[in-house]
Amino acid sequence: MTTRRNVLKASALTLLLSHPLARAQMHHGTHDSKMDPMSEGPAHTMPHQSDQPALMAINEMPSKQPLAPLTQLKNTSKKPHHFQATLVAEPTQLTLAGRKQTAFWLYNGQLPGPQITVNEGDTVEILFKNHLPEASTIHWHGLPVPADQDGNPQDIVLPGEERRYIFTLPKGSAGTYWYHPHPHGRTSTQVAKGLAGTLVVRAADDPLAHLPEQHWMITDLRLDTQAQIPENTMLDWMNGREGQFVLINGQYQPLISLNTRTRLRIWNNCSARYLQLALPGCQWQLIGTDGGLLEKAQDPVDTMLLAPAERVEVLVIANANHVNSLISRYYDREKMMVEEEAVDLTLAHVTIASKEKITLPNSLRPFSDLGTPVAHKHVEFSEAPMDHHDHPMSMEQMHNLFFINGKTFGMERIDFQSRVGEVEEWQIFNNSHMDHPFHLHGTQFQVIQRELKGKTTPEPFKAWRDTVNLKPYETVTFHVKQSMPGVRMMHCHILEHEDLGMMANLEVIE
Repeated sequence: MTTRRNVLKASALTLLLSHPLARAQMHHGTHDSKMDPMSEGPAHTMPHQSDQPALMAINEMPSKQPLAPLTQLKNTSKKPHHFQATLVAEPTQLTLAGRKQTAFWLYNGQLPGPQITVNEGDTVEILFKNHLPEASTIHWHGLPVPADQDGNPQDIVLPGEERRYIFTLPKGSAGTYWYHPHPHGRTSTQVAKGLAGTLVVRAADDPLAHLPEQHWMITDLRLDTQAQIPENTMLDWMNGREGQFVLINGQYQPLISLNTRTRLRIWNNCSARYLQLALPGCQWQLIGTDGGLLEKAQDPVDTMLLAPAERVEVLVIANANHVNSLISRYYDREKMMVEEEAVDLTLAHVTIASKEKITLPNSLRPFSDLGTPVAHKHVEFSEAPMDHHDHPMSMEQMHNLFFINGKTFGMERIDFQSRVGEVEEWQIFNNSHMDHPFHLHGTQFQVIQRELKGKTTPEPFKAWRDTVNLKPYETVTFHVKQSMPGVRMMHCHILEHEDLGMMANLEVIE
């Protein structure tokens, strides 16, 4: 059936394909992978394929191996409350599928990157060595670090160079974080090639510190028939890239043994894939979000939706010992030019080894409102207008498909301004036909309410977040306070959309 939404989707693809350079790129098979350090977008890395290349068959990837824990990054410091280590980003060959080597870009040669485990009050010192053929950074996703230490796209590390990141973690920062590159125009490509790792900050007064933990870092990987990571297609740039292999800790459909006393941290580190997690016969009890524990545990639910970049802490509630499949139920995020089957994905095979019940404290963490906002901001996500699709596009139009407040990203332009210590109320409006996850650098925020189709729903619990999903035409209101001066980023965390300009600069002043 023809609908306005389908017409808009078709118009978007016509916009992409109408430019002569786009057609030329689709005809040729290569492009220059090096990024101009002064580039404000993927001008040298724009996709050149419309058709999906032949992909490796799912059964070529080994599966049903016991889940391995994430490798820990070793602390080389002898000083108390000081974590010191080195992360090297470099091309690495690994054999994962089809008995063929895959060319990855990895931190310290590991897929996924090594986990960093630190404590509130620690000073963290990471020497980053860039052995890639292009510029990169390390962004400490969700952490309250100084702006000049946060791996912003303005602070790139050129090929062959190095940078020392130093920051101290304040009290109250315990939570579930991660790190990844953030060079503008190349973030999605570098993450797709394997550059990402997890980071956990622990608190001395954690009421659940006695519980055993499991960590699931969920990513997806696309491989062609030669076991190589193909470049994005036009549809990938429009909708975000999804791979045919969904991995947990770098493994495909692993075997997991779990008991109900386990504190489970889950990361959605996919570029664009939404995860609607279910474990039939069990329920999820939410105890924490991006920025750490909730005020109190929530009632158990059957499914748990994680947008790209979101993290949760959960307990599993089971009625019996059994083996079952961890699945991601189909979630329709309103992709352009794609007709999908509503198919659930099997992510792992889980054995519930014990159904011992656990008694949680009434309060997991003291929570107070930030206070009365003294400033207000309105942020609007939108997409390119579709009323001129019958005309050739300029390069600027081709690269500027996604906007914040009607503008594509400008590296040197300040779009918003905040003041250190002031409580602000932000309204984020998704004025588009598809889901977009909003991410703000440098701090955590408290969602107050959501408005969709004329209905306003208060947030049912207090939580600290740095990423929140917005459905089409939904408005999310949150309160936030920045604690350090400098330039911060805000953007859609579908990484392809970020690279194409759905990003803005926030200047925080004293």
